[in-house]
Amino acid sequence: MPSATFFLMPEASEDEQNALICDKIAELYRKHKRLRVWAQSQAQAEALDELLWQRPADAFIPHNLVGEGASTGAPVEIGWPQTEPGSSRPGYALFNLANEVPVQAQQSQQLYDIVPVSDDGKAVARERYKHYRARGCQMHTVPLISEQK
Repeated sequence: MPSATFFLMPEASEDEQNALICDKIAELYRKHKRLRVWAQSQAQAEALDELLWQRPADAFIPHNLVGEGASTGAPVEIGWPQTEPGSSRPGYALFNLANEVPVQAQQSQQLYDIVPVSDDGKAVARERYKHYRARGCQMHTVPLISEQK
């Protein structure tokens, strides 16, 4: 049965949110080893890519933007709506940061998503939640930041 986990985004600046998302990408990479990150825009994808390159050497996450690097892809790939809309990597978990449910969600057994702080963002997240639930996903909602931090 597919599983969908929604992370509740804390109130923070966009830069702080992107840094927290990169921390979560690192955590999910360690858990799954293969992760497709679906950004809202090319600008967000490039910002996340840059932040991941800035991680310390001992915390490096092998990643690239979709279409870059080897044709077999990297363990962590970052895409956005204008990149390969129908592409999918079997066995990759999907971390959706976009407002819409990406096509790749249909092939992923493990889905992750974000619940923004704004009321408008929450309303859009509720629609994605309904979509995943209708697909038969086992649903979970947790804070983006664990209490241990």
